Amino acid sequence: METNLYRQLPQVNNLVDADSLRSEVELYGRDVVVRSCRQIIDMAREEIKQEHKVLSEDELIGHVKKHLLEHPFLYQPVLNATGVILHTNLGRAPISARAWEAMQAAGGYCDLEMDLGTGKRASRQRDVEALLEKVSGAPAGMVINNCAGAILLSLAALAGERPTAISRGHLIEIGGGFRLPTIMEASGSPLLEIGTTNRTHLKDYKEALEKSAGLILLVHRSNFVIEGYVTEPAPQEIIALAKEFDVPVVLDLGSGALEDPGQHGLPAEDTVTQALKQGFDAVCFSADKLLGGPQAGVIVGSRVVIDKLKKHPLARALRCDKVQLAGVCATLDLYARGEAKTQIPIWQMMLQSPEALRARALYWCENLGCGEVFDSPDAVGGGSLPGEVLKGVALALDVEQPEDFLALLRRQEPAIVGHIRENRVLFHPRTILPEDDEKIITGLKAALDA
Repeated sequence: METNLYRQLPQVNNLVDADSLRSEVELYGRDVVVRSCRQIIDMAREEIKQEHKVLSEDELIGHVKKHLLEHPFLYQPVLNATGVILHTNLGRAPISARAWEAMQAAGGYCDLEMDLGTGKRASRQRDVEALLEKVSGAPAGMVINNCAGAILLSLAALAGERPTAISRGHLIEIGGGFRLPTIMEASGSPLLEIGTTNRTHLKDYKEALEKSAGLILLVHRSNFVIEGYVTEPAPQEIIALAKEFDVPVVLDLGSGALEDPGQHGLPAEDTVTQALKQGFDAVCFSADKLLGGPQAGVIVGSRVVIDKLKKHPLARALRCDKVQLAGVCATLDLYARGEAKTQIPIWQMMLQSPEALRARALYWCENLGCGEVFDSPDAVGGGSLPGEVLKGVALALDVEQPEDFLALLRRQEPAIVGHIRENRVLFHPRTILPEDDEKIITGLKAALDA
């Protein structure tokens, strides 16, 4: 009997295509309406299970319209139980409460480009530059929309039409299939490949400079490792050589740690300050990785170089808006105050001990009345700390259809994302903030009951 009731529910696409939802599709977009219809049909299935009655199509459509009024946006919150801290598909670093408050404050009118003391125009970079100088020790700095943009601007402004020399061992591909040579080509500076994938010598850089290279670009291997028969000169040697030719050297540091995680018993990572002390003219890194802020590209370096970057036309095309800048400023301010490790979510996640993680996973297990808790590695992710894992713990659930179970969790509010290993569904507490423990227990219970 119950099976027949389930069969009376319409398919998601048929419900979306109903004439009475046409205006909602035009207003919100088809993807948003599809998401809402899926959730309402899931609710209707639960209604059949609990009450043994099926909602009519008109009733379903009414619920969809109400849901769209209450949840009109495409993006929705997710409980990340994958154990990957910087999960690119889930927005990388979750930002701190302080950063979110600053971003909300900047949402209205704000003193973005005005000195309130004089009433005259001011640089939108003034606050973020002062904070960058304070936390990194750089003479100057600026922020644009992302790290790829930081590289594009650096090449365009510093190399111009002259070639940029880069080792073949540094020609990386970043997320979404974007390759560094493509970005370099867009800058207008011809790519000058030197050395080989595993071995590049100082003489290769010298030959490139003698061929009129206008810039040397080094790329920190933040998302891969090359081991074995490998040779490359130390950065200080390259920088000293480049100075003889009056050519700048730029480092793409990638993850951009302001503090070394290795000081806290975690895998070590080169910091921005360490890179600057090596003598690079400019260091580029992301704000939404190991910094723990919103998406942005950060460039720090000498005053002469940063001033040159600011004056280039691309600087305006790639600049951040007020909300991004407010979030980055608030995040940097937490480092300046010494509060990063207690206030920034990625630091809170990285610094959780295996004992604390196990206690939380056991709490989940006890409340669910099922599952098994065991050691399972976590990862920083987001192209950070390649080849390194964090000692972690996971709750494993045995369900008949793991893929269907995960799909059901993704349709909840908030959505829950886990992963499958050896046909079991795993959930890691490291990437769930402790204040969200009850939410994940409630979500898992609902999915198990369904």
